[in-house]
Amino acid sequence: MVTGCKLMILTEQPQQIKIHKPLLNGIATSLALIFNENRYSDKVLEKLFKQNKQWGSRDRKFIAESVYDIVRHYRLLSHLAQTKNNYWFITSVYFVLKNIELPPWPEFKHVNKEQIIAEYTNLRTDFNIFNSYPEELAEVCISELGKEKWEREALAMNTMAEVVLRVNTLKTNTEELQKKLLLEKIETEKLKDTDNALSLKKRANIFSTSCFKEGLFEIQDQGSQQIVMFCKPEPKQFVIDACAGAGGKSLALAALMQNKGRIISMDVAQWKLDELSKRAKRAGAFNIETKLIDKPEQIERFKEKADLVLLDVPCSGLGVLKRNPDTKWKFNKATFEKTKQLQQEILNDYSCMVKLGGGTLVYSTCSILTSENRAQVDHFLKKNNTFVIAEERTIYPSEGFDGFYMCKLRRA
Repeated sequence: MVTGCKLMILTEQPQQIKIHKPLLNGIATSLALIFNENRYSDKVLEKLFKQNKQWGSRDRKFIAESVYDIVRHYRLLSHLAQTKNNYWFITSVYFVLKNIELPPWPEFKHVNKEQIIAEYTNLRTDFNIFNSYPEELAEVCISELGKEKWEREALAMNTMAEVVLRVNTLKTNTEELQKKLLLEKIETEKLKDTDNALSLKKRANIFSTSCFKEGLFEIQDQGSQQIVMFCKPEPKQFVIDACAGAGGKSLALAALMQNKGRIISMDVAQWKLDELSKRAKRAGAFNIETKLIDKPEQIERFKEKADLVLLDVPCSGLGVLKRNPDTKWKFNKATFEKTKQLQQEILNDYSCMVKLGGGTLVYSTCSILTSENRAQVDHFLKKNNTFVIAEERTIYPSEGFDGFYMCKLRRA
C-alpha cells in the first residue's frame, strides 16, 4: 500500500518557533472562514494580511504556511482532534505533528501529545484519512485512474506547490530578469522543458518588487505555461482565448506572438476581464482585446474567423490541489456532473469560431480525470466530424508541477 504524509517529521528536533496569540488567532480565524463560509484560502489570507500590516514577513510566512498545511491535511487533523470546527484545537494538533512546542496556555491544557502521536501512527493504514482526501472525491478518482495511480497522484498533490514565474519576453529575457531579481534579494533558477520559466529558490513577496511592478514577469505554473507553448501561436494569427479568466494564458500568448496579430480574450465575468486589462497594460501586451460573453451573438460574430481557439474550460480543478488545497473540500458529485455538462456545451458552442481549412482548437483543463479530458474530446468528435485530433498531452502532479490536460484539434 502507498502511504506517506508530509507532516511526519516527529523524529526531527523540536522547531524553535515562538507562538504569539495574535498569530494563532489569525490562523484559527482564517480556517473558520475557509471551512464555515466556503471562502478560498488565498483570498482569506490576502484580506487578513491587509488588515494586519504590522506583521512582518516571518509572521506572514508562518501564518500562510500553517493555514495551507492545515487545509491540505484537514481530514487527518480534525480526526485526531475529534472536532471539525474547534480550529484552535485542530491547530494545536498540527503543531504537535510539526514538533512545534506548545505554549502553556489554557487553550492547550487538554492537548495530549502522546495520544495524538499514537493515534496518528495507527491511521497510517487508512489512506484517505491519513492523506486527507474526502471519500466522495477518492471514489471518483479511483474509478477513473485506478487505485495505484490515484494514490501516487494524491501523495504528490499533498506537497506544496513551487512558485513559478513566466518571464515576460515583451520586456526582458530570462537572464536579465534573474539578475534584476537578485538585486532585490530574490534567487531563482531556470526550469527545463519550459522556455522562459523561473522558480523561486525561497518563497518571497515578489509582488512588492520593482520587477513585478514593471511587468517583467507573471506568476504562472510550468504546466500552465506549457499549454500556451502547446498551442504554438504565430505572430500574425487571429487567436481567441475563449475562457480567458484573468488572462494568464492570454498574456503568455501575446508574448509568444511578439505583440503581433490579434488576441480576443473572452469570459462571462466582467471583473475578470477588467483584471486582465490591468495585467495586459502592466505587461505591455497591446494586441489583446477583451470581450464579455453576455449573449450568443458574441460567439456567432467570430464564426470561422480564428486561426486558433483556446478553450481552457472550467473543471474540477483536481490537477492543481497543490496550489488550491481547499478545492478538495468543495468537491461533490452533483457539481462535478454539472461541470462536465458545461464543458460539453462550451466545446460545442465555441468551436464554431475555428477557421475552416486548418484552424486549430485547443481544449485544456487543470484536471487529471479522463471524464473531463479525453472523454469530452471523444464526445465532441462524435458530433463534429470536421475536427480531428492532432496531438494531446497530460501532465500529472507526480511529474513535479500542477496537473493539466491539453488536446489539439485541427479543423478540416
